[in-house]
Amino acid sequence: MISSFRKVGLAEGCSFLVLLLIAMPLKYFFNFPEAVKVVGWAHGSLFIVYVVMLLVLQVKYRWPFLFFASAFIASLIPLGTFVLDKYLKEKEAAAS
Repeated sequence: MISSFRKVGLAEGCSFLVLLLIAMPLKYFFNFPEAVKVVGWAHGSLFIVYVVMLLVLQVKYRWPFLFFASAFIASLIPLGTFVLDKYLKEKEAAAS
Protein backbone atom coordinates (compact mmCIF):
# COMPACT_ATOMS: atom_id res chain seq x y z
CA MET A 1 0.00 0.00 0.00
CA ILE A 2 2.87 2.39 0.72
CA SER A 3 4.24 1.68 -2.75
CA SER A 4 0.94 2.72 -4.32
CA PHE A 5 0.88 5.84 -2.16
CA ARG A 6 4.40 6.72 -3.30
CA LYS A 7 3.32 6.41 -6.94
CA VAL A 8 0.27 8.60 -6.37
CA GLY A 9 2.44 11.12 -4.51
CA LEU A 10 4.91 11.32 -7.37
CA ALA A 11 2.10 11.67 -9.91
CA GLU A 12 0.47 14.38 -7.78
CA GLY A 13 3.79 16.21 -7.51
CA CYS A 14 4.35 16.01 -11.27
CA SER A 15 0.85 17.29 -11.98
CA PHE A 16 1.42 20.18 -9.56
CA LEU A 17 4.61 21.15 -11.37
CA VAL A 18 2.93 20.89 -14.78
CA LEU A 19 0.12 23.09 -13.48
CA LEU A 20 2.50 25.71 -12.10
CA LEU A 21 5.21 25.69 -14.75
CA ILE A 22 3.31 24.94 -17.96
CA ALA A 23 -0.46 25.36 -17.65
CA MET A 24 -0.51 28.63 -15.72
CA PRO A 25 1.99 30.40 -18.02
CA LEU A 26 -0.09 29.19 -20.98
CA LYS A 27 -3.17 30.72 -19.38
CA TYR A 28 -1.71 34.05 -18.33
CA PHE A 29 0.89 34.73 -21.02
CA PHE A 30 -0.66 33.05 -24.05
CA ASN A 31 -4.38 33.38 -23.26
CA PHE A 32 -4.95 29.61 -23.26
CA PRO A 33 -7.09 28.92 -20.16
CA GLU A 34 -8.04 25.41 -21.29
CA ALA A 35 -4.61 24.16 -20.19
CA VAL A 36 -5.33 25.07 -16.58
CA LYS A 37 -8.76 23.52 -16.77
CA VAL A 38 -7.48 20.15 -17.97
CA VAL A 39 -4.34 19.99 -15.84
CA GLY A 40 -6.20 21.45 -12.87
CA TRP A 41 -8.80 18.67 -12.98
CA ALA A 42 -6.09 16.03 -13.22
CA HIS A 43 -4.14 17.57 -10.36
CA GLY A 44 -7.25 17.98 -8.22
CA SER A 45 -8.23 14.35 -8.74
CA LEU A 46 -4.73 13.16 -7.86
CA PHE A 47 -4.71 15.40 -4.79
CA ILE A 48 -7.97 13.87 -3.54
CA VAL A 49 -6.63 10.33 -4.10
CA TYR A 50 -3.41 11.34 -2.30
CA VAL A 51 -5.29 12.65 0.76
CA VAL A 52 -7.62 9.64 0.95
CA MET A 53 -4.68 7.23 0.70
CA LEU A 54 -2.80 9.24 3.33
CA LEU A 55 -5.77 8.91 5.70
CA VAL A 56 -6.02 5.16 5.06
CA LEU A 57 -2.30 4.69 5.67
CA GLN A 58 -2.49 6.82 8.81
CA VAL A 59 -5.10 4.47 10.24
CA LYS A 60 -3.40 1.28 9.03
CA TYR A 61 0.16 2.05 10.17
CA ARG A 62 -0.61 4.47 13.03
CA TRP A 63 1.98 6.95 11.90
CA PRO A 64 2.76 9.81 14.28
CA PHE A 65 0.58 12.87 13.74
CA LEU A 66 3.65 14.96 12.87
CA PHE A 67 4.50 12.63 9.97
CA PHE A 68 0.88 12.66 8.81
CA ALA A 69 0.78 16.47 8.94
CA SER A 70 4.14 16.70 7.15
CA ALA A 71 2.92 14.39 4.39
CA PHE A 72 -0.18 16.53 3.94
CA ILE A 73 1.80 19.76 3.88
CA ALA A 74 4.24 18.21 1.39
CA SER A 75 1.38 17.95 -1.09
CA LEU A 76 0.84 21.71 -0.88
CA ILE A 77 4.47 22.66 -1.56
CA PRO A 78 6.06 22.35 -5.00
CA LEU A 79 8.56 19.45 -4.91
CA GLY A 80 7.26 18.48 -1.46
CA THR A 81 6.06 15.04 -2.49
CA PHE A 82 9.44 14.29 -4.06
CA VAL A 83 11.20 15.05 -0.77
CA LEU A 84 8.60 13.00 1.10
CA ASP A 85 9.24 10.03 -1.20
CA LYS A 86 12.65 9.50 0.45
CA TYR A 87 11.00 9.02 3.83
CA LEU A 88 8.26 6.86 2.38
CA LYS A 89 10.91 4.52 0.98
CA GLU A 90 12.20 4.05 4.53
CA LYS A 91 8.66 3.47 5.86
CA GLU A 92 8.03 0.96 3.07
CA ALA A 93 11.22 -0.95 3.89
CA ALA A 94 10.34 -0.99 7.60
CA ALA A 95 6.81 -2.24 6.88
CA SER A 96 8.09 -5.16 4.79
